[in-house]
Amino acid sequence: MEKPKMPGSMRSRSYRWITATFGLVFVLLAIAILATADSNRKLGSALVAIIVGGLGGDAMVSAARNGRSILSRLGPLP
Repeated sequence: MEKPKMPGSMRSRSYRWITATFGLVFVLLAIAILATADSNRKLGSALVAIIVGGLGGDAMVSAARNGRSILSRLGPLP
């Protein structure tokens, strides 16, 4: 199966830096979620932090590999 071609703007250096920065913000947000979690809601906070941190990590890896991240595949959100 052939991979679809990415538009030229997705391969630019600035797009990759923005994606990596966005991923870093998500990873830092996950750390902040864990740091500010109540002791009563540790499990829910940990689950949300894993999801948000995973999306951020995927964005940074995708930027390094010049690929599309999971967040970019969701499509335009309102």
